[in-house]
Amino acid sequence: MTKKKIDENILNQVEKLEKKYAAMGQDLSSYLDGLLYADYLTYWDYIHLDTLLTLQTPKTPFPDEMIFIMYHQITELYFRMILFEINSIAENNEISSDEFLKKIGRINRYLQNLESSFDIMIDGMDRDQFLKFRMSLLPSSGFQSAQYRIIELSCTHIENLLSEEHRKASGENVDLESSINALYWKQGATELATGKKTLTLKQFEDKYHDEFVKTALKFKDKNLAVIYKNRFAKKDENGKIKESLRELDVRTNVSWRLAHYKSAVRYLQKDPEDIKATGGTNWQKYLPPRFQRVIFFPELWSEQEISDWGKNWVVKEVFG
Repeated sequence: MTKKKIDENILNQVEKLEKKYAAMGQDLSSYLDGLLYADYLTYWDYIHLDTLLTLQTPKTPFPDEMIFIMYHQITELYFRMILFEINSIAENNEISSDEFLKKIGRINRYLQNLESSFDIMIDGMDRDQFLKFRMSLLPSSGFQSAQYRIIELSCTHIENLLSEEHRKASGENVDLESSINALYWKQGATELATGKKTLTLKQFEDKYHDEFVKTALKFKDKNLAVIYKNRFAKKDENGKIKESLRELDVRTNVSWRLAHYKSAVRYLQKDPEDIKATGGTNWQKYLPPRFQRVIFFPELWSEQEISDWGKNWVVKEVFG
């Protein structure tokens, strides 16, 4: 029987593999044996589908709790994608303006999907079911999303994330520990009656405080605001990068927050008295952008735009 001639391209690939493994002191033949006996990869094994579908464990018999769990899991995966892009920017000292713009564009698409997906929370659950099963979730809260806080710390200077009160009084030389303790969102987890820290906030700080300090240190000199200012601001002649960063600012600090606000109003507002959020968070003052005016890139906005921060959304969504 005539032997089939091996394709020259395959021989070239084998030679390249041999050089690759030889450079590491490895025997190509052993790796080829492994490939010979290895099973074919399947979709469900690759994404660990069977495991993924076991990660939804409702605490109550109300069906719509499953929606609530899955939506938050999806959200955290989007946050992970955003952080993947930010880290790839921060770790690349040779990143070009085109690559920077491409990655900011990816982040904006993730944020756009998150914003539009919040309709699932606003209209996709039965309100009566939510108001019942939410009581079994105490004191946990979406407020406790560490990934979202890490996104903030990796986008801008920590001074821009302080509460307005501390921002005005901070000056130039505030130590990192004091800044972490004065982050704006901590005001959103104080008890409405006493102003003391909620259990939600105490749990969150106990678990993630050190990680937030580590993140703030890591991105002190390579957050997105620093990278743009030092590498691309003067080269951004057509303003495309500036507009992309402005879009990121609005999507994160206006649209995403107000999508939450709409959901809170849908489920938690009840005349004449508001229903407390699951973690006791002060959502009425914490979520609306006009109260906190958190802005990642304030130098890219006019004084009037900063003064009107979030106003356009309110005009559109509330007054039509």
